[in-house]
Amino acid sequence: MNHATTNESPAFAGLSLGVIIALLATYIIWGTTYLAIRFVVEDVPPFLMAGTRFLIAGGLMFAFLRARGQRLPNLDQWRSAGIVALFMLGGGMGLVAVAENQGVSSSLAAALIATVPLWSAIFARWFGRRISRRDWVGILIGFGGVALLNFEGDLRANPIAAVLLFLSPMFWALGSQLSNRLDLPHGEMGTAAEMLMGGVILTLFSGISGERLPDLGTIPSSAWVAWVYLITFGSLLGFSAYMYLLRKVRPALATSYAYVNPLVALAAGAWLAGEQVSWVGLIGIGVVLGAVAYIALGRGEGEAKA
Repeated sequence: MNHATTNESPAFAGLSLGVIIALLATYIIWGTTYLAIRFVVEDVPPFLMAGTRFLIAGGLMFAFLRARGQRLPNLDQWRSAGIVALFMLGGGMGLVAVAENQGVSSSLAAALIATVPLWSAIFARWFGRRISRRDWVGILIGFGGVALLNFEGDLRANPIAAVLLFLSPMFWALGSQLSNRLDLPHGEMGTAAEMLMGGVILTLFSGISGERLPDLGTIPSSAWVAWVYLITFGSLLGFSAYMYLLRKVRPALATSYAYVNPLVALAAGAWLAGEQVSWVGLIGIGVVLGAVAYIALGRGEGEAKA
């Protein structure tokens, strides 16, 4: 895949309509999915929730693409999709669901996931790109914000959940980096394959961890609505938009949702679920977001994918 270098800043000027729509989808839709996850996992086991979500979304997209004549992925491409899905969906989304099932608020979960660009910078170094002094400063500041967030009551009361939310963005960032380095199916078929494989992996996690399907009649309508929202908006639209961005724009812009998601999650959680974050938590969120912005805005990285 060819890369072109320009002198553009990370601003949004000159972006295509498709990229702008995809960015808005990851900014707004993904910011609300953390609360939707919380509503579902109050009544449905977390890995089972995530597995069925991606199996259905991936299956619908796969069937639609096949009906339009797109080719089946070959065995190597299915393997690559499985590797990416293991990290992004199994480790990334699965651990978020488990943490929220243990009582962590949706806004705190979103704030910790905002460290994805920090992990992306670290993994970019692992894959051969030099990390500047500015990047290292931003990474250290960002993880200082993570330390502040761990003073929040939800995280202090759930140390295992805190560890899971620390690891989740690491897995997501690694999967994102691998998605540009492995032989994946072309375009939307790659997204469908990743969601299908992610659904299979998460369902296996559900079985291995001993989760049981609850009595469907006991699941409230709010959980059903949130589950459908996660399938349609969170997966079919949001995840597809993110994978599109990874193919079309530089990583710093593709992961810029990290600035906005915690703010959207904070507003949605306060409005619809009465969630509250202490002043220490708000400062921690501000430090994390400031560090992410410091890294992204300082790179002067004009990479755009052809």
